Amino acid sequence: MPPKKKDQEKNTEEVKKKSGILKWIILLLILALLSGAGYFGYNYFLGPDNGEAEDPTAPREQQVDLGSTVVVPLDPFVVNLADPLGRRYLRTTLQVDVIDRRAARDVENHMARVRDAILLLLSSKAYSDLDTMEKKIQLRNEIVERLNQIIGPGRVVKVYFSEFVVQ
Repeated sequence: MPPKKKDQEKNTEEVKKKSGILKWIILLLILALLSGAGYFGYNYFLGPDNGEAEDPTAPREQQVDLGSTVVVPLDPFVVNLADPLGRRYLRTTLQVDVIDRRAARDVENHMARVRDAILLLLSSKAYSDLDTMEKKIQLRNEIVERLNQIIGPGRVVKVYFSEFVVQ
C-alpha cells in the first residue's frame, strides 16, 4: 500500500473516533438538559406547593424554628358569646408565639389593638362556633391572622390556649 492510503486510513479512523466522542458528548448534554427540564417541571407544576386550596381548619405550618420563637402571654379574656339568649360567656387565656424578640415587643407595644381585635373576634362567636376541636383550631388560626394584620405578616407563628372555658 502506498503511504498516502495508510495516512488517509489513519485520518479517517481518527475522524471516526472524534465524531464518536462528539456524539457521546452531545448525547450527554441533551440528557442533562432533559433532566433539568424534568426537575424544574416537577417542582413548578407538581411539587408540594401546586396551588391547591388550603383547608382552613388544618393547622398552618410555617418554616420557623420553634426553638427560636418567643412566647408572649396575654391577660385573660372574658366575653359574652353571640348566642340568642346572651347567657353564655367565654373565658380564655392566650399565649402568642412570635418569630423573635422584636415581634414580641411589637405585640406588647400594640397591646390595645391586639386585645381589641381578639375581643371583637371572640364576642362575634356563638357557642356552636366553638363546640368542636376543629372549630377551636379554626379560631386559633383566625386569631393568628388578625394578629399578623396588626404587627406584620408572618410574625405571629401560633396562638396557644392556656385556658378555655365556656359557660
